[in-house]
Amino acid sequence: MNQEHLLKLVCMEMPYGKYKGRLLADLPGHYLGWFAREGFPRGELGSLLALMYELDHNALRPLLDPLRKDQQNLRR
Repeated sequence: MNQEHLLKLVCMEMPYGKYKGRLLADLPGHYLGWFAREGFPRGELGSLLALMYELDHNALRPLLDPLRKDQQNLRR
């Protein structure tokens, strides 16, 4: 896990499906769990979803909070 991957979680939107347009960091745990059971997509998206699943499953979502604040400050 590196900071660039964590930063992408708070910047990148889900490109398809029920939660299309939602930030990867904001995807609900049950949706991430579904991917974990059924298989993550190939490529970068799948890697990021797997990372987000691990953060969610291990109750580590708060690690993303400082990155969210940084992104909000950059948008101003």
